[in-house]
Amino acid sequence: MKLLLKQKSVLPGFGPALGFTLFYLTIIVLIPISMLFLKTATLGWSSFWETVSSPRVIASFGLSFGTSFTAALINVIFGLIVAWVLVRYRFPGKKIIDMLIDLPFALPTAVAGIALTTAFSERGLLGSLLGSIGIKTAFTPLGIIIALTFIGLPFVVRAVQPVLEDLDKEMEEAAVCLGARRWQTFVHVILPILFPALMSGFAMAFARALGEYGSVVFIAGNIPMKSEITPLLIITKLEQYDYAGATAIATVMLIASFACLFIINRLQWWSHHRQEA
Repeated sequence: MKLLLKQKSVLPGFGPALGFTLFYLTIIVLIPISMLFLKTATLGWSSFWETVSSPRVIASFGLSFGTSFTAALINVIFGLIVAWVLVRYRFPGKKIIDMLIDLPFALPTAVAGIALTTAFSERGLLGSLLGSIGIKTAFTPLGIIIALTFIGLPFVVRAVQPVLEDLDKEMEEAAVCLGARRWQTFVHVILPILFPALMSGFAMAFARALGEYGSVVFIAGNIPMKSEITPLLIITKLEQYDYAGATAIATVMLIASFACLFIINRLQWWSHHRQEA
């Protein structure tokens, strides 16, 4: 006669664990977000549309979305190169470089903003070099892209790195044996496997850049219609006690963030099922 032993879980059962999870998410996430929508609803549709479609707000949306997309695209290219170097090669100082990748996660955003502004201002080391060839970085959209690239790089590297580590090198060797050149092996064998991770890293870097404030506010210059990002415009509305206007703009950004999260989840689902197949 076999004895069935009931295994005890370290964590509570499904019921208490689910109840705590829903309670925690309700307090931390759902209630604050619902308050944002409720405050925005006090405007009415016409006032809401008038607020979010004003030229200054549209300009800030265009700047925030445009620079975030550009920075995320740059990070996809250079993040892939950095991840490739860290995975495929051995060299002195590799662990230090690998540690520096996560620096934007740990560094306070205000500190990053001050450091970037100091380096890329007209009198800064990098800013003066670029200024000598006619390129102005600080207090321009280019400076915003630099700041957003800085804070978004880890998302792409950490998304691609584990996929590269698990990549079967026998597939590359088989492609070479069949006569494929290096670029053909990369384009037709390696890149399709890395594509879901690259897109996931791109989406996370884009979503992170979209709501960035601390590292951008110093280097942006904050000139309305030129270098004023949407998070700064929200702060400006709050300082003017226009809470409904601030929440209206924040609602648009929140919907955009939800869309990015949906894309990330779909890409992760696609990547998981692709690997299983």
